Amino acid sequence: MNAGDLAEQYDVSKPTMSTHFAALKEADLITPERDGVTIYYHLNITVAEETLATLMALLEMGNAPEKKPVALSRKKEPLQ
Repeated sequence: MNAGDLAEQYDVSKPTMSTHFAALKEADLITPERDGVTIYYHLNITVAEETLATLMALLEMGNAPEKKPVALSRKKEPLQ
């Protein structure tokens, strides 16, 4: 999508989108592709996946402790 299309989708002004795009480009999360006067932006999936994996590891998400099965047993009463 181009900046104008994205701005419409998120109800954000084009200058605000440009500021965000500059930060995303610097982080190598998006790559621009110019077509005449229009610039299309593509998500760099590899970097995005690595970033999310690192964030999840820092927050210890997706690594829930392994639950051990609990054996339920009933006390056997002596027969009378």
